[in-house]
Amino acid sequence: MMLMAKSVQDFITELAADTAAPGGGSAAALAGCLGAALTKMVCNLSLDETKFGAVLPEIEAIRTQAAELLGKLTRAVDEDAAAFNEVMAAYKLPKTTDDEKKARLAAIQQSMKKAALLPLGVASDCLEVLRLAGRILPIGNANAASDAAVSGLMAYAALQGAIYNVKINLGSIKDTDFCQDIQQKIVAIADEAKKENAALAAAVEKVLP
Repeated sequence: MMLMAKSVQDFITELAADTAAPGGGSAAALAGCLGAALTKMVCNLSLDETKFGAVLPEIEAIRTQAAELLGKLTRAVDEDAAAFNEVMAAYKLPKTTDDEKKARLAAIQQSMKKAALLPLGVASDCLEVLRLAGRILPIGNANAASDAAVSGLMAYAALQGAIYNVKINLGSIKDTDFCQDIQQKIVAIADEAKKENAALAAAVEKVLP
């Protein structure tokens, strides 16, 4: 059964089990899902034309983007676990002959790259969720301001967790050009996330006592 088809309790039980997958990558993607879902919820609570008419087009645009990100991050929960399982399968390939050793090494490196790129995508998507949370907080339903704040916090935590999962995979990748490129992208995402998180915190201070 797909992870996202499980009940919350069953997912938590599997996460806590003595197996390596699902792990931190899936948990980070799930946290991003929660952030995107909360932003969409705040938008849904802010569609009263008499109250939000002037900013309604922006709210609807944020809702559409949040829904798209929610879909991507939902898929990433299972995709991350599947990517890890591909790495494990590659390590189990035969290594008796020279040809087998070469094929095994190539499979390991290919799967490790995939396992690094997937959480990088999650981090990028979570940055967008964080931005959306910061946009909806000051213009959306004031009664849901705390929900928008939690959305941003979940997205920021998810982003950081995803980056950790990128970094641990980079340690096993021998392609230096690939690693340098990913490291630069990590820095860019992390720097932008810090700015967005600081802006969100400032916005929260203005609307919550």
